[in-house]
Amino acid sequence: MPPLPAGALEAVVTDPGVPREQLARAVDDLFTAEDIGTTYAVVVVHNGKIVAERYAEGMSEDTRFVGWSMSKTVTAVLIGMLVADGRLELDEPAPVPSWQRAGDPRGEITLRQLLQMRSGLRHNEGYDPPYESSEVQMLYLAGHDDMAAFAEAQALETAPGEQFRYSTATSVILADIATDLIAPDGTPAQRQQAMATFLDARLAAPLGMESMIGEYDAAGTLTGGSSIWATARDWGKFGEFLRHGGSVKGAQIVPRRWIEFMRTPSPASPDYGAQTWLNRPSGGERSELFAARGPDSAFAAVGHLGQYVIVSPDQSLTVVRLGKTDGPERPALVQQLADIVQLYPGR
Repeated sequence: MPPLPAGALEAVVTDPGVPREQLARAVDDLFTAEDIGTTYAVVVVHNGKIVAERYAEGMSEDTRFVGWSMSKTVTAVLIGMLVADGRLELDEPAPVPSWQRAGDPRGEITLRQLLQMRSGLRHNEGYDPPYESSEVQMLYLAGHDDMAAFAEAQALETAPGEQFRYSTATSVILADIATDLIAPDGTPAQRQQAMATFLDARLAAPLGMESMIGEYDAAGTLTGGSSIWATARDWGKFGEFLRHGGSVKGAQIVPRRWIEFMRTPSPASPDYGAQTWLNRPSGGERSELFAARGPDSAFAAVGHLGQYVIVSPDQSLTVVRLGKTDGPERPALVQQLADIVQLYPGR
C-alpha cells in the first residue's frame, strides 16, 4: 500500500475511534480518487466530536457551501416545527389557497404527501433537455420570480399519494406554506425577513449553525428545495441534530417523533422518507446511498452534484461531503463514502 500523501494524516485526530491511518486514507481517497469529481470539504463526526476534517485548496472551515437538495431536509424540519406548534396537520389538505376552489382535485393533496414526494403533481425533475425540466423552469426561467406560484400551478398527473416523484418544486411549495403561516399577507420583503428570522431563531441559533443562510425569490419565498447554505462544520451540526432525534445538548428543538417520521419509508418509495433519503433498497434501479454496505437505519440529506450529510445513529456517526460530482460519477463517489461509514462498528 503506498504511503499517505503529506498532510493526509493530519486531517484526522489521534484517536478517531477506528484505525487512524485507515480513516485518513479513506478521506484522502475522496480528494484524490479519479472519476468521483472534485471534493471541496469532508467532515466526519463520531460520538459528537469531529474526528476528521479536510478542505480543498482555497477553502476552509469558514467557507459556506450550498446544500442544493440537502435544503429539502432543512425545510422538512421547519415544517415539523409548525406541525408541533399546532399550525399544520399532516393528514389535512395542504393549505395552498389556489387549490381550494370547488372541484379542484389538488385540494385533496395532504401535507404528508408533499413531504413524501407523492403529491401527484406534474413536476418533471431532471428532464433532457434541461430547459424542459420543472426545476430548471422554476429556478431559472418562467417561474423564477415566484417559484411557489409556478410549482403550485401545475396540474395533477396522478392521483395524490399513488406515485413517488422526486421534485424540487414540491419543496418550494412546502417553504411557501411555512412562509404563509409565518407572514400572512406580508409583502415580499416582509415574507423574506419573517422566514429568515424563523430559520435563525428556531433552527440555526439553537444548533449553533451561525453560517446557515437561505436564498429567496422575488416573492419572498425561501428556495427551500435547493438554496440553503452553511459551512461544512455546520452541515455536520445539522446531521448530529438529526442523529439525536431533533435535540441539541438535551434540548428538544423539534419532536423526536417528527425525525422518526422523516426517517420512515414512504408508502410509495422504500428508500425515501420525508424530504430525506434512506439507506434502503429502492425496489428498482435507483440507488442514492449504499444499502448493501451499511445499516438500514442510516439516512441522508443528499444534494445535486454530490452533497451529502450521511447520518448513522447505530454507529454514532455523521459524514459530510461537499463538492462537485456529475451524475455518471456518483455511484463511485457513494462507494467511497461507504468506505468511511463501514470503518465504524455498529451498536
